Amino acid sequence: MKIKVIVAIVIVLAVVGGLAGVKTLQIRKLIASGAEFAPPPVSISSAVVREEKWQGKLSAVGNIAAVQGVMITPEIAGAVREIAFESGATVAKGDLLVRLDTSSEEAQLRAVEAQVELARITANRARTLQADKTLSQADLDLAEATLKQNQANADNIRATITKKTIRAPFAGRLGIRLVNLGENLDLGKPIVSLQALAPVYAEFSLPQQELARLKTGMRVNLVSDTYPEKKFEGALTAINPDLDQATRSVRAQATFENREQLLRPGMFARVEVLLPEEQSVLVIPATSILSAPYGDSVYVIEPATNSAGGLVVRQQFVRVGRVRGDFISVETGLKPGEKIVSAGQFKLRNGMTVTENNDIAPKASEKPRPSDS
Repeated sequence: MKIKVIVAIVIVLAVVGGLAGVKTLQIRKLIASGAEFAPPPVSISSAVVREEKWQGKLSAVGNIAAVQGVMITPEIAGAVREIAFESGATVAKGDLLVRLDTSSEEAQLRAVEAQVELARITANRARTLQADKTLSQADLDLAEATLKQNQANADNIRATITKKTIRAPFAGRLGIRLVNLGENLDLGKPIVSLQALAPVYAEFSLPQQELARLKTGMRVNLVSDTYPEKKFEGALTAINPDLDQATRSVRAQATFENREQLLRPGMFARVEVLLPEEQSVLVIPATSILSAPYGDSVYVIEPATNSAGGLVVRQQFVRVGRVRGDFISVETGLKPGEKIVSAGQFKLRNGMTVTENNDIAPKASEKPRPSDS
């Protein structure tokens, strides 16, 4: 009986051992085939790192300001008796805009002018009498002082009438009318905005380390989102002598002729100050850059070192600089002539094999014009 049990145990162990051996062989074969398996190459587009001469630029954001701009307001309170302009009209210097009620001042002026005429006659008579030695010098002085006082009173009333006749202080374009006929205007009440639109200023700030490179007369280019395909050209005309203590930046001002009056005060703009010297830069398509919190990187294409051959990619961290159209400059990390991945890099990992297909992505341009922009 014991012999039978022992034989059965031996048989079971033999079967289990055989099965274990078979499974071990199968697992080893799977591991070996997995190690020998190579994924198919990933299709990508490529670009060559090239060296170019780019003109130095200092970029900033700013806003448009009028060379002359003001909100027209009355110096003296009064009721509106005449409105001589239309909203949005172009006016010349001295054109009548609004006339306030001056009936009371005109009546006062007529009374004072009568006093002036009487004082003038009295003064003339006093001069004649004093020449004949029949009037004292004191009486003559009193008559002439009375004349001057009445003339001053008349001039004061005329000045009041003039202030109630509101005219354009300079040529420009008017905004929307903010008053109505018959309305009583208080001192400082807005009437209409008047802006001179040709030329205009662009005001912007640059870091203090750029101050030494700035000089008045430098060319300045301006682009606004309102006219994305139009570039405005102007000149740097003023640089603040002091810096902003909070931001350590210097404020600058460029002037643009704005003959078409496309730029308007308050408009946001992107400004580029063109430096006189050209710089050698390494240029790659901006689509090549992989941005991440730990830094920007690109994939460099290199020949594979194994026996299978082909191309592999290596991730390389870079520091980028200025952008021009679809291209971006690289300050560190790459060399001229190196080949990099320009499209398809989001599916790559370090060391993966790739194949080049430069027909799958649009070509980069310094002046892109997207069809749907």
